[in-house]
Amino acid sequence: MTASPIRYVEPVFRPPSEANSLILPVTDGCSWNQCTFCEMYTAPQKKFKARSEDEVLEMIRRCRETFGDQVRRIFLADGDALVLPTHRLLRILEAIREHLPSVERVSSYCLASNLKRKSVEDLIALREAGLQMAYLGAESGDDTVLERVNKRETQASTIEALNKMGEAGITRSVMLLNGLGGRVFSEQHADHSAELANATQPEYLATLVVSFPQGEDRFRAGFPDYEPLDQMGLFKEMRRFIAQLELKDTVFRSDHASNWLVLKGVLDRDKERLLQQLDTAIHRPEQARLRPDWARGL
Repeated sequence: MTASPIRYVEPVFRPPSEANSLILPVTDGCSWNQCTFCEMYTAPQKKFKARSEDEVLEMIRRCRETFGDQVRRIFLADGDALVLPTHRLLRILEAIREHLPSVERVSSYCLASNLKRKSVEDLIALREAGLQMAYLGAESGDDTVLERVNKRETQASTIEALNKMGEAGITRSVMLLNGLGGRVFSEQHADHSAELANATQPEYLATLVVSFPQGEDRFRAGFPDYEPLDQMGLFKEMRRFIAQLELKDTVFRSDHASNWLVLKGVLDRDKERLLQQLDTAIHRPEQARLRPDWARGL
């Protein structure tokens, strides 16, 4: 059996849309890793560390030997590859272009705080070198909710980062967490998250339902009065959010396994249809196509 050309540190995460991508770790873990809702990089072996440039370039060379021209997409892992200096990222992207010329798209996760140290010119250079898409977990557009979950961001800092990427021509996929504010902050979470989306006009927008498969202790340490929304509360929050969206051509997805109600469309074109689906789920749930509990998960 041929040894893998890539050294992985399990568990490995990637967005659902990167299912067919080659996962190339350029860092291990997440440089912030203190968001209380996130369990992705809490394992001891996932402590943040940048991979050495020599190792990353060698993995790329070995991928050429192993996969030839089969690789079409690459996802730069782990939690926030864009924390690396621009010059290091450029050398990685140049190596991908040299050794894996069949690659059509390179993407990565991104923290808004990563972009404070990168200019629009830096991002244009990365895009021209092959970085075409970045996934940014905004989680919420509400500053109170962001503070409660220790996100280290504000609505303003997230808008600034997304608009910087947009100006550079990098495709943006924004993720929000339905239910993150609980009962007390549900309305302002929906309202200010819609403001964030309207102000940035991302190419892709997705929602997941907040969940805690490893328990809520870590989350409640910073949010002790959190009261989770029930299914109906989640639907009402989602309706309030979508009703306020004023998007021009954003692909919207709420089809992650954590969601009871699958919603898909292009906003603003499909806004009324999505609201009708939510109204059915709220007022006539027996007629709604809801995902059964056993089929939900992360």
